[in-house]
Amino acid sequence: MVTLYLTRHGETEWNVEKRMQGWQDSPLTEKGRQDAMRLGKRLEEVDLTAIYASTSGRALETAQLIRGERLIPIYTEEQLREIHLGDWEGKTHEEIIEMDPIEFDHFWNHPHLYTPRRGERFIDVQHRAFAAIERIVERHPEGNILIVTHGVVLKTVIARFKNTPLKDLWAPPYMYGTSVTIVRVNDGKFELITQGDVSHLEEVREV
Repeated sequence: MVTLYLTRHGETEWNVEKRMQGWQDSPLTEKGRQDAMRLGKRLEEVDLTAIYASTSGRALETAQLIRGERLIPIYTEEQLREIHLGDWEGKTHEEIIEMDPIEFDHFWNHPHLYTPRRGERFIDVQHRAFAAIERIVERHPEGNILIVTHGVVLKTVIARFKNTPLKDLWAPPYMYGTSVTIVRVNDGKFELITQGDVSHLEEVREV
């Protein structure tokens, strides 16, 4: 049996500015770095076999901060990147509403209808990210694996684990930066144990 610990990268500058990131990138904020280190503290008793991170800088830095001084290998996996958002990337929500109001509404309120002119649909992300997770499990049939990825990736693969439709993609819980989702995998079956847990961040969120 293998246990997967899935997390989202820490807060970034573009998260604060409400800019869509996608395949583009922005640096972690100080809060994002601190939250990653808090998650590292929370997981210090977990004997991690390996860490897999999206190739985006924000995910890789989060992975490194979680690992800290431990001797755990970090592998990058391109298929764990965030959804490709095409012309939206780097733009604020307000700018996107101006340029593409219908698809912006679909993205947040009717995700199964979201069909960008340039970029990926949610189903595209789900297929590639879940395939990447299956490959990781094949490489590591036992142990504990940390996967550092992105919000949309997490929501789409959780929908796959739960066998829920993409129209309900944004149902709670919200995937906060460095939240933890735990999945046990046994004989090819994925069992969702915990979704989007932020107990290590409660003190921070109350401030």
